[in-house]
Amino acid sequence: MKKGEAYVLGADFGSDSVRVVAVDVADGSVAGSHVSYYPRWKTGAYCDPKRNQFRQHPLDYVESFTEAVQSALSQNPAVASRVRGISMDTTGSTPSLCDADGKPLALDKRFSDNPDAMFVLWKDHTAVGEADEINALSKSWGGPDYRKFSGGTYSSEWFWSKLLHIVRHNPSITAHAAGFIEHCDWLPALLTGTEAFDKIKRSRCAAGHKLMWHPSWNGYPSSEFLTLLDPFLAIVRESLGTETYTADIPAGALTQEWAKKLGLPVGIPVCVGAYDAHIGAVGGKVAKGVMVKSIGTSTCDIIIGDVPSKGEQEQAVDGIVGQVTGSVIPGYIGYEGGQSAFGDYYAWLRDVIMWPLKHLDIVEEQQIEKIEKKVLPMLENAAQAIEPTESSPVAIDWINGRRSPYADQMLKGALTGLTLGTDAPAVMRMLLESTAFGARAILECFENSGVRVEKVVAIGGVARKSVIGMQILADITGRAIHVTDNDLAPSIGGAVFASVAAGIYKDVEEAQEALCSGTERVHEPDLERKAVYDTLYERYLQIGAFEEKQRRG
Repeated sequence: MKKGEAYVLGADFGSDSVRVVAVDVADGSVAGSHVSYYPRWKTGAYCDPKRNQFRQHPLDYVESFTEAVQSALSQNPAVASRVRGISMDTTGSTPSLCDADGKPLALDKRFSDNPDAMFVLWKDHTAVGEADEINALSKSWGGPDYRKFSGGTYSSEWFWSKLLHIVRHNPSITAHAAGFIEHCDWLPALLTGTEAFDKIKRSRCAAGHKLMWHPSWNGYPSSEFLTLLDPFLAIVRESLGTETYTADIPAGALTQEWAKKLGLPVGIPVCVGAYDAHIGAVGGKVAKGVMVKSIGTSTCDIIIGDVPSKGEQEQAVDGIVGQVTGSVIPGYIGYEGGQSAFGDYYAWLRDVIMWPLKHLDIVEEQQIEKIEKKVLPMLENAAQAIEPTESSPVAIDWINGRRSPYADQMLKGALTGLTLGTDAPAVMRMLLESTAFGARAILECFENSGVRVEKVVAIGGVARKSVIGMQILADITGRAIHVTDNDLAPSIGGAVFASVAAGIYKDVEEAQEALCSGTERVHEPDLERKAVYDTLYERYLQIGAFEEKQRRG
């Protein structure tokens, strides 16, 4: 295929915004790109950080996606008529209560301002108690332990925990709901006009990693198990159907209404959705032995492995976020780990430092925004001059709970070893080191269970921006960190799937070779520093063990 002949769109729905990229399928070059920020989310609407409540209105997604597509296409007017397919990824698990047509309840005027009728963002931790309840029942009920392929622990960040929380705390709204739908399932259904539950093609990625779907027990947890938690969960189970689909499969065709709204050809394929880290890993050229770390507000660590031969059983890896055949690349098991806070930890420090300026009314708002953008780069620059020693202070990275190894969202962050000489740059370095210690623990969890990691690729905003952060990551893990040459990996990954769904490439691997990004820089580990960090890592593990003991009493 010649350059300029055909394009696909990749849409990446992140925590704060959606980015849409138009990609030339001949060589992966970008013909247009635009980021649109969610307007309601930007104001903090429907969120309460002190309660760990983070909700997003579906109109934020619709309005921002429309703007991003139109703006990306306007950069090159010849592109729109040559678009051959669309793929999209979202954060997850980010589900919403919906009506019998799969429409989020917040789109009903009666519930337009009700947070429980909106999408429950991945980082919402209001369902910690319900996650504990699911874990306890899984151990005791006498049937299959449905957490087996979810790392052995079910998280408050995931589908059933969030649904159970809303049922427990707002039963009046569940009376108006017919189901619970993932963000990555709803968007393709919306664009293709799919208005019946039994027609929605559910994401294999979402179902396997967050809904405990697995072929060994014929799909989702049984109605019997879910009814023991609450009968409404069993009703939702029935609405999900039995089949799940990989992201290279079309969910349907773009409707005339949406084609007109977006300025695209009618009937082009819209791919089944998936999660951002998994699609991003494809854009980062994930492969056997290649772990792609998506590093932003949080992290997701993705790697693939072979499916067992016929007659062999799949080995469950304890402590990770989950493992699902086809969740990343069809025909391979996709393994996921991650941290609940990475860039969010640094942002927390920035917000602490900025608090006086924001509340003393001595600086204009525009000036505050300018200062805020400079705080973290200044802290990182100063932190770079600090050499680690075996007596350096050590922080724990669980400020937003722990995703892996072994999910526990009730765990807390910690700063230890502080003195009167510990200034802001020293705290910044502590946080950079703590997130790298957490990353090392995940790598060790994978390898201790036989999942070999030969290469680490870093994608995402923090990976691109934080040179010192990636060097510390290399020094602490003792591994070279390969940083991609742009921050578009999720959108490029989406383009890979869209091009396969459109029939342009035969499979994901072939499309990866044609479209994926290269490497901008490689951070080689400093082995002298690693020797120091080995000692500090032992302290990190000891302090973490103490924190866990305190949590469990």
